[in-house]
Amino acid sequence: MRSLSLLPVVGVISIIAMLVIPISPVLLSLLLIINLATSLTVLLVAMTTKEPLQFSVFPSLLLITTLFRLALNISSTRLILTQGYAGQVIETFGSFVIGSNAVVGMIVFIILVIIQFIVITKGAERVAEVAARFTLDAMPGKQISIDADLNSGLITEAEARARRRAIEREADFYGAMDGASKFVKGDAIAAMIIVAVNIVGGFVIGMVQQGMGFQTALSTYTLLSVGDGLVSQIPALLLSTATGLIVTRSGGSQDFGSDMLDQLLSYPTTLYIVAGVLTVLGLFSPIGILITGPVALLLAYSAYRMSKRRSSMEARDRQQAEQEQAKTTKSPESMYRLIQIEPIEFEFGYAIVPLADAGQGGDLLERVALIRRQVALDLGIVVPMIRFRDNIQLRPNEYVIRIRGTEAARYELLPGHYLAMAGAVADPNVVGVSTKEPAFGLPAEWIGESVRERALMSGYTVVDPPSLIATHLTELIKRFASNLLGRQEVRALLDAVKERQPVLVEELVPQLLTVGEVQKVLGNLLDERVSIRDLPSILEALSDQVRFTKDVDLLTEYVRQRLSRQITAQIRAGTVPITAITLSQATERRIEEHLSRTDQGTYLALDPRVAQQLLKSIADHMGRLAALGKSAVLLVSPNIRAHVRKLLQRSLPDVFVLSYAELDPDAPIESGGVVNV
Repeated sequence: MRSLSLLPVVGVISIIAMLVIPISPVLLSLLLIINLATSLTVLLVAMTTKEPLQFSVFPSLLLITTLFRLALNISSTRLILTQGYAGQVIETFGSFVIGSNAVVGMIVFIILVIIQFIVITKGAERVAEVAARFTLDAMPGKQISIDADLNSGLITEAEARARRRAIEREADFYGAMDGASKFVKGDAIAAMIIVAVNIVGGFVIGMVQQGMGFQTALSTYTLLSVGDGLVSQIPALLLSTATGLIVTRSGGSQDFGSDMLDQLLSYPTTLYIVAGVLTVLGLFSPIGILITGPVALLLAYSAYRMSKRRSSMEARDRQQAEQEQAKTTKSPESMYRLIQIEPIEFEFGYAIVPLADAGQGGDLLERVALIRRQVALDLGIVVPMIRFRDNIQLRPNEYVIRIRGTEAARYELLPGHYLAMAGAVADPNVVGVSTKEPAFGLPAEWIGESVRERALMSGYTVVDPPSLIATHLTELIKRFASNLLGRQEVRALLDAVKERQPVLVEELVPQLLTVGEVQKVLGNLLDERVSIRDLPSILEALSDQVRFTKDVDLLTEYVRQRLSRQITAQIRAGTVPITAITLSQATERRIEEHLSRTDQGTYLALDPRVAQQLLKSIADHMGRLAALGKSAVLLVSPNIRAHVRKLLQRSLPDVFVLSYAELDPDAPIESGGVVNV
């Protein structure tokens, strides 16, 4: 194969040599036959490819064959003008093909050039130019479509890369074809000039240098020149036709011949009508039925066979489909597919389809790609593919988000409206349909386009339906992040760290902790929205403390202390001091006294009435500070932080519970009150 790959190099060097080195008439005849065979081969390959990219070398091949043909023209011109003989092939085309009639040959040659230059080449050039322009314009949309399919889980990452590469190759191909079509156009112009030069030059040489008579010189050199033109233009016409086929060929499942027959003969009724028209034409016109009858009979027979074939194919396809469906239904693999659960599913009614369909201007899938990226930056996890599907059982404007197959949220949009949430003061002129914002449960209103500008000027937060869905989906992903982080996902994160810090991972997993135990620690962090992006620091903290305890909750506390600067930065807004609500010493001591330590772990066994008083007191302090526009955290001792958090998790899930060891020493703190129960 390596030696064969050198053949094009040798061929190009030989073509260049032909431009300056004379060749014999016998070798010229052989090369002309090779040129004809090459052009015919290119035409047949262009007809048998299923899509243009399968013949991606065609633009370069077109340049080489054009150069080869011009080199042959120069060699034949040299022989015609010097010897008055250019080989058997040119002589045959000049005498046998055109009957030794120079006038007829000239007319045939001119017709061939007109067909090639005006009809085929001109059309192919225009199609190539338009195809190149449209292909380049369509590239961004195709890239977005690939990203959307990747985000929705329809294709894998490898398939996405392959499709992106195919788009790049398609753009390169049509761009090259736009330029390569100019070669064919220039070749047709050069052919006319070469024939004219051969006739005039041969006529002068024949009369002046070789002493021929006027009639003899004109006849001899005209026949040779026209024969040379014909033997060059027939391969050129084949290549022009191949160029037109390539640039006008759309992707198909079969070659050109099969597609043409299937599509042209797939309408038996049309063939019956044409056969009837030909029969009437033969019966009622001087043409006669003897001429039109055989063609009409052939068309009618073809239509009959196509009808029978279509019926049998449809019956066979139905039978195969029924058999495949029966096999699929009974196979164990189908049962496994039935019990598979998608990590995240987004189901929507038919009225929301335009928001998710890029073809209708929807950008929801693009937003999902940005959501996955943002969650990766905020929490340090890779969100699984989100499966989008329409559900006719939902109301038209309703959507449902499922996490691990369980419904996590449901909401109904109001079409043609915006969701407006008031700021500090509500504007009585902003009136709409009352509702609640789905992500945070805040009071809101659906307003129309006419009120939107007024709401924005009044300090309202106004969002459109796609932004609302994106925000809702983002919050749900963050809320259920620990549910989305399974052992397989943790293994992938550990492998990513192992590429950079192999010693750190090998020391901890599986020597000291299993993947499942690491998963539980990471899940505990995500439950409180602590980012695990700094996974090396988390693993280092686990490696340092796992030798003393394997209690997952206790290990989580040690990790949180290692991430104190990160946690402090997360809850602090700029340079504003952290507002902290603390527990009195008596309250903390009371909680610590009710910690129950067992072999399965440590639990808080607090009296229900005391627990309710504690929750109410914390809620009152939080509400008072919220009314002042402050966001507060609950600051407790490290040994009870995890248990207080679990106590508040159901009633006050949005309260950040921090320990003194988790605060950055340089962070300013202001007191928001003391809880005493």
